[in-house]
Amino acid sequence: MLVLVAPGQGAQTPGFLTPWLDLPGVEDRLRAWSDAIGLDLVHYGTHADADEIRDTAIAQPLLVAAGLVSGAALGTQTSAAAAAVADIAPGAVAGHSVGEITAAAFAGVLNDTAALALVRKRGLAMAEAAAITETGMSALLGGDPDVSVAHLEKLGLTPANVNGAGQIVAAGTLEQLAALNEDKPEGVRKVVALKVAGAFHTHHMGPAVEKLAEAARELAPLDPKFTYVSNKDGQAVASGAEIVERLVGQVANPVRWDLCMETFKELGVTALLEVCPGGTLTGLAKRALPGVKTLALKTPDDLDAARELIAEHS
Repeated sequence: MLVLVAPGQGAQTPGFLTPWLDLPGVEDRLRAWSDAIGLDLVHYGTHADADEIRDTAIAQPLLVAAGLVSGAALGTQTSAAAAAVADIAPGAVAGHSVGEITAAAFAGVLNDTAALALVRKRGLAMAEAAAITETGMSALLGGDPDVSVAHLEKLGLTPANVNGAGQIVAAGTLEQLAALNEDKPEGVRKVVALKVAGAFHTHHMGPAVEKLAEAARELAPLDPKFTYVSNKDGQAVASGAEIVERLVGQVANPVRWDLCMETFKELGVTALLEVCPGGTLTGLAKRALPGVKTLALKTPDDLDAARELIAEHS
């Protein structure tokens, strides 16, 4: 059973879209999306530096565009991500944080253009909310999850991403994160600051929820064609309307990727394929899902291996 997943913010690197522009139709598609959402995806995906693409308002649409382009490339005669994924017929789809919008497009809940329009508004709203207070996020490597969560709460921090495989991401003010660096939870080997511009999935994102809810009212979601696993609680959601509702509330609530992986186990996952810019979620799966084959789709050079994985497991 194949699970198709999409990464979240922080996975982007300078120039990561460059090799994808060599595929037929990709640049035209990216330019059409750029015009539709008022953001030059080609420039930011090929020439922008790390600081530019760290901007939440830029990073989020860029990640969804990359996921849609790479997902569509898995098909043979289609440029629409949902149609290509329908040919693949995965057992489940899921996304980490903003990757949930990519997953919603894969499942046919939103079309590609609607997904990009929504993520553009999401990125702008979250960037605006992040500007109110200086906040950030840091990953805790190692340690016992229960001990770490209790320690974070003592410091006033939120366990914004509970990723499984011994990884929790803390979010809060820069002062709170500085205190965490000086006072790590017992058993935690290292605290690593993430390349994000705010305390996402916390109460600091409350203002963004209201704006995203307004944007969501313009959508006409369809029910998913495949099992859609929500990182709110790891549950499979069969209603397109509920998926969109969860996408809205998710920006101010923790990501429970650990529970998503538990659901993958229950569904009988045998392989996990992560779309571009892959690597983060396959890394977690290697530690938390032993025996499951994984592949990160980083460049078009990985497409043949991805298709072999699909043929064996979908």
